[in-house]
Amino acid sequence: MRGRSLTRQLFLCLLILCFLGDSPSGAGDIAGAAVENGPRTPSSSGSAGGKSGGQSGIVGKLSLGDDKSSTDTTWAEGLTLGPNGPIPVIVVDQFGYPTKASKIAVIRDPQMGYDNVVSFTPGTTYAVVDKSTGKIVKKGPPIAWNGGATDEVSGDKAWWFDFTDVEIPGTYTVVDIDKGLRSVEFEIDNHVYRNVLKHAVRMFFYQRAGFEKTAETAGSDWADAASHMGPGQDRQTHLWRGKPGIKRLIRGLIESDVSEIKDLHGGWFDAGDYNKYASWAARNIIVLLRAYSENPNAFGDDSGIAESGNGVPDILDEVKWGLDWLVRMQNTDGSLLCIQGLDAASPPSAANGPSYYSPATTAASLMGAAAFAYAAKIYSARSEADLRAYGNDLATRAKRAWDWATVNPNVLYCNKDGNSYQELDDAHRLSAKLEAAVYLYELTGDKGYKGFVETKYNAIIPDWGPNQWQSNEQEALLYFTRLPGISAQVRSAILTKFVTNVTRNADQLPMVLNDKDPYRAPIKDYVWGSNASKIHQARLYQLLAMYGNNAAAAAKADSAAMGYLHYIHGVNPLGLVYLTNMKSAGAEHSASTMYHWWFAPSSARWGRVSGTTPGPPPGYLVGGPNPSYSLDKCCTAPIGTAEYQCHGAAAFHFAATITCRRSGNRH
Repeated sequence: MRGRSLTRQLFLCLLILCFLGDSPSGAGDIAGAAVENGPRTPSSSGSAGGKSGGQSGIVGKLSLGDDKSSTDTTWAEGLTLGPNGPIPVIVVDQFGYPTKASKIAVIRDPQMGYDNVVSFTPGTTYAVVDKSTGKIVKKGPPIAWNGGATDEVSGDKAWWFDFTDVEIPGTYTVVDIDKGLRSVEFEIDNHVYRNVLKHAVRMFFYQRAGFEKTAETAGSDWADAASHMGPGQDRQTHLWRGKPGIKRLIRGLIESDVSEIKDLHGGWFDAGDYNKYASWAARNIIVLLRAYSENPNAFGDDSGIAESGNGVPDILDEVKWGLDWLVRMQNTDGSLLCIQGLDAASPPSAANGPSYYSPATTAASLMGAAAFAYAAKIYSARSEADLRAYGNDLATRAKRAWDWATVNPNVLYCNKDGNSYQELDDAHRLSAKLEAAVYLYELTGDKGYKGFVETKYNAIIPDWGPNQWQSNEQEALLYFTRLPGISAQVRSAILTKFVTNVTRNADQLPMVLNDKDPYRAPIKDYVWGSNASKIHQARLYQLLAMYGNNAAAAAKADSAAMGYLHYIHGVNPLGLVYLTNMKSAGAEHSASTMYHWWFAPSSARWGRVSGTTPGPPPGYLVGGPNPSYSLDKCCTAPIGTAEYQCHGAAAFHFAATITCRRSGNRH
């Protein structure tokens, strides 16, 4: 599923931001299912190809120097070992809690799944212990969840220990006094998530294509030369002409019309593979800029990327890197190419195969129009003359992309032989067009864009919606309600429907208020990449707090959203922080492996975090538990046979053979 890795990363950033204030595995289970850490099928901003060297002071400026690395080496004593390491019985947010936040430790007794080898009945007295003094600051009994029932989703019995009233900043642990077991250590502090956010945003720097990552900016463990910049690669991208056998590949390169060769360097690898998709990149740009717009003070110029220290918030530098590539994907007629397919290797600079692009589509052009228009507002308002000019150029590009898509409303692209693209269905193309119209109306004041939204707004979210996959569409509609000059009737209809459905539908806020999930982060349906669903659901609650007009409901919505952040940070059936390699930021038990071409499990150096190997860098949000899991026959065939095609097999050759997808379920 293209786009999920970066999209879930982005919404994690938004979720963290909500609680910052002003000052985005191994085997695991949902009742025995596995953890998904990325796609199963391999499938300024400085100048691209530029160097991030000469920045010896950058890492020193990185406030990751303020990271409080976990030194809790004894938390696992007495615990049973499982596929992910120790199987915890007391789970908490491993980074910690803001002082006034709800704070609830979950105690677990696995009944189903891989970890039911552990049997645990909590003692009668739990305590919060201050690490600095060794003193108990709170005592109390654990309270059985749902009368002692077994949760069908996690397969666990659970208890809650509420220590919300502990508010003094410090380092703490939750202890079962009778059983002698405890949680990992955690912080209570109002700035506890600041560096978590920095790591999550820095993930985009590691995803840059065509940019050198030096030891100074990426860390010596992940330094790599600029990727995909050789002959026939990103600066000389050829039009895709079908799945290449070696003869066809050579003939295609020789016979290519020179006018078809395009310079499409830059941008971000989309996910665990290295392909780059215009529609998904546009979504990433919009969400990153939304995060910045909602809380600009949360983003500094000190995250240690190549542009740090240039006087521009690093998030705007990072977004510009993505925007520059999207600009290159735009044709002179205003349309946007839909995909660029890249060769794969570990590390990325080792990839030497050719790059290809596929043609312009309506969906890519509409999403490009939306991203250009929204970004134009932000960059044109900057004090720097070059960024103002950049913003003005984006505004022109947004209108041209809209105009082309309006004249060409049904240009699709999908194939089954390599440079494949997840095409949007009719409903999602309509949503993309509406979102573009919202931002173009804000940018230009042109009533034609407003008229389109006011005509089509009721066709975007079903009468019973939104659900956990519709936060993007819902947010565009809600954003429209705050623009000047719109119909009062339309504004009221959008707000009333949203607030009513999210506060009353059983699969929305009531499932949190009714304690449906012992881990306090319920979703209606678990699917592949469930962490994305978790975060989209939380975003709906953030939107309720922002756009509702009831203070009490807003407080409940904020608290509900916070539960999903705690889930990502370790309050889950695995007791695992679903961000990679976060020990340096305070998490003792975080994801140590993931699916990624660079950090592939077959990589001796980057496949797993260990005492001797770095594994993936900090901050990647993995996909989360799946509802089911089984090995494909390509992985169960005898090693060495042609049928064996797991990652790393000699017989395996990457060609993203995903068929045309019309469901639109791509969040």
